[in-house]
Amino acid sequence: MRNLIRSEPTLTMIALVMVIILSIPLAVLTLRPQVAHAAAAQAMSNPKSNNPVCTKNGHSIELSQGGQMFCKGPQSNGPASSSRTSASVISSSSNPSFGSNVDAATPQEDVTPSGVQVHGQSETSIASAGPYVVEAWNDGTGFFAPCGSPQNKEELTGFGFSTNGGKTFTDLGGLPNSNCANSIIEGDPSVEAYTVGGSTYFYISSIFIPFSVPENALSVTACKVNGSGATATLACSQPIVAAISSDCQTVDSFTFCSFLDKEFLSLDPGRGRLYMSYTEFGPSTGFSGVVELAVCDVGSNPASPTCHNGGDGSITGTGAPAAPYFVVAPGDPNFCENEGAYPAVDTATGAVYVAYEHDWFSGLFNCGGETTQNVMNFVPFSCLTLTATSSCAGPTATQAININSLEAAFIPGYNRFPMSDFPRVAVSGPAGTVSMVWNDTRQHGTGDIFLQSFNLGSLSLVQSSPVRINSRNNSGGWLFLPAVRQSGSNGTLNVSFYSRSSANTALTDVSVATKVNPRTTSTPTKNNTTVTTGSSDWLSVSSIIIPNFGDYTDNYFVGTTLYVAWSDGRLGFPQPFQDHISVH
Repeated sequence: MRNLIRSEPTLTMIALVMVIILSIPLAVLTLRPQVAHAAAAQAMSNPKSNNPVCTKNGHSIELSQGGQMFCKGPQSNGPASSSRTSASVISSSSNPSFGSNVDAATPQEDVTPSGVQVHGQSETSIASAGPYVVEAWNDGTGFFAPCGSPQNKEELTGFGFSTNGGKTFTDLGGLPNSNCANSIIEGDPSVEAYTVGGSTYFYISSIFIPFSVPENALSVTACKVNGSGATATLACSQPIVAAISSDCQTVDSFTFCSFLDKEFLSLDPGRGRLYMSYTEFGPSTGFSGVVELAVCDVGSNPASPTCHNGGDGSITGTGAPAAPYFVVAPGDPNFCENEGAYPAVDTATGAVYVAYEHDWFSGLFNCGGETTQNVMNFVPFSCLTLTATSSCAGPTATQAININSLEAAFIPGYNRFPMSDFPRVAVSGPAGTVSMVWNDTRQHGTGDIFLQSFNLGSLSLVQSSPVRINSRNNSGGWLFLPAVRQSGSNGTLNVSFYSRSSANTALTDVSVATKVNPRTTSTPTKNNTTVTTGSSDWLSVSSIIIPNFGDYTDNYFVGTTLYVAWSDGRLGFPQPFQDHISVH
């Protein structure tokens, strides 16, 4: 247990942070008390929330929104006092008209069998193939809906399906889980699309919690488009285990295992491979976070992928935990936190690139004197064999970039502390680069979106220092949570992110920096494109999950169409929105 003790910040540091927190005006900081009887609801939805990772959460580490849901269940966190401009937003929301912006969910679906309306659908991911689009999100309805509810409402990952290129969506409820009495799909979704043999498939990953064994897991749900055109339907599999705990410990006859967090997907369509990066928080590393990679073979049987995760893909509760498939980054010797891993595939070579944030949250406590960094890693295809574990001991190349973190910021209306600086990743074959984007304060205290590119393979730097890619036409407003997934055929990138017109408002939009050259050494001069047709005032939005509008946004670029997904609050509670723009 020595490692567990060393991973805690000192009492002096905790007291200092508490003084800072208590000095923030209530109009800026939304506190996080549990709702009445939340513990009972939490126990119903997840009886394993006594895992020691939950006692570390908020002290020596910080988990994702899905991790918060795992540990804390539903939470009261809004609305708070609002800004002067919020009244007009609320009045217009009483008869909402969103223009081309589309709500992928149906609020009337978020009602439990007992008739309880639930407000908490956020943290979105999206993918598209042809006219078909799938968006997935964290769905707080699962906290209160019992096992066996219609449309699998008891599951904490919700999803919607569009047959007309995102113009409208059908809310399909929660992901299927026939064994809901013994497990739950816990949220933090990522979506990928795959077209092969004339058929289209979507893969949706989530945190997956079995109740009857100590291991925790991550799952993939395989969904096939049946039929065609406007009458097409989506048929989805049961959860397929893609990664399982590899680190368990028994204390006083109680066995607990690591918590797997913050997974995300990337697809290699030519080789039929689906990759998942994630962080494993386990006792042997002081819960500091080991960044790992799993692989699923979707080419052999797209409707039922075979996943390679150090074991056989099943959770039996017998035998010792298996090693993970591939370790991207081990736990830090000073127990500084690694979190927020995102992957990208070089479809030409089959190589995978994984970026993550090092010293997130723990940087608030000057962890080991280390520097907060975003770290890029290169894993060649030769390491990515379809075996239980990879033959490679780690990445072939690694490159770290020092960042100026937003983690100490209390962004008005965003009710999570700390803010993240997680890097999003995209490969550009035509440019010969892999790039990461993140929010950073090196030029403005309210954040900008920065890009750093690397040459494929070697990870040598393309730019001598990161380049700001957002235009500063927002009078110093907050900019945060960028997304990027694919490059265009000409090699350029499209980066979407939350934006605000002023530093002193909670009114939030989504903007896009289009056609960014990954080899640029200067900030693009053209203005960014605003995707949202109206702003969300997050000081006037009620939500039962924290953070209220998620840890991440997402986008997906196909042909000349960029699909953008985000959490929108114009209805007065978070909803998973989507819009798409043409980029030529």
